[in-house]
Amino acid sequence: MDYGDIGPAARSEFLEPTLDLVKPILVGAGAQRRTIVGIAGPPGAGKSTLANALTEALRAELGAEGVAMVPMDGFHLSNVELERLDLTDRKGAVPTFDAGGFVHLLERVARGDELVYAPAYSRVLHESIGGVIPVFAHTRVVVVEGNYLLLPVEPWIRARPLFDLAVYLDAPAEVRLDRLRRRQRSRGLDAAQAEEWVRRSDEANAHLVATTRGYADAVLTPGAGHLHAS
Repeated sequence: MDYGDIGPAARSEFLEPTLDLVKPILVGAGAQRRTIVGIAGPPGAGKSTLANALTEALRAELGAEGVAMVPMDGFHLSNVELERLDLTDRKGAVPTFDAGGFVHLLERVARGDELVYAPAYSRVLHESIGGVIPVFAHTRVVVVEGNYLLLPVEPWIRARPLFDLAVYLDAPAEVRLDRLRRRQRSRGLDAAQAEEWVRRSDEANAHLVATTRGYADAVLTPGAGHLHAS
C-alpha cells in the first residue's frame, strides 16, 4: 500500500546542503544521543521529497533502523471528524490536525527510551494510518517534516525545542502552485476545482507558514544553498 510519504527517495537539490548541516551534529556534541531534524516550509515546497532523500542518505551510513522519518501529515484528523467539524474544505489548515497528539509523540521520540509507532498519511485513501512507522529506541536520527513545525503557538511551540536542527524549505510560488495543482488533480478534482482549492486553502496555509521562517536554524532556497537564520 502507498502511504504517500513512505517510499523510495526522489531527488532533491537540497539534499547536499542539508547533509552539510546534519553531519556536524552527528559527529559533534550530539554524537552519543538521538538527533531530531525538522524540515518545515509551505505546501508544495518539496519537504517530503527532501525528508525521504535525507532519510535514505543517512540510512546508507547508519542502517535501516538507524533513521526514521515521521511526517506531520500522519496527524491529519479523519475525514469523518473533519465533516463533523465542518472543516472538510479546509483540510491541511492548522485546525485539521491533531496537534497535541503530534507534539506528544515528538516528546516521546525525543526521550529515545522506548519503541514509538508513528502514523503516516495515505494519498491513496486520503486518511491517516496509525502504527506504520516504527521509531526504535536505538534509532539514531529522526527526520520530521511538515508545514507547521515552527508555529509559535500552543501546542506546536513545544515542538521547536525538540529539534537539534530546524530547516525551512522555500520554493518559488510558481513552482509550488504547479505542484499543488497537480496534487489536487491527482485526488480527482478537475482543473477549475484544483485551482480554487490551491488559491483558497493551500495558499492561505502557505502565508501562515511563511511567518515561521525566522524560527529555523537554516533556510534553503533553490539555487542559493543554505542561509543561516538569525
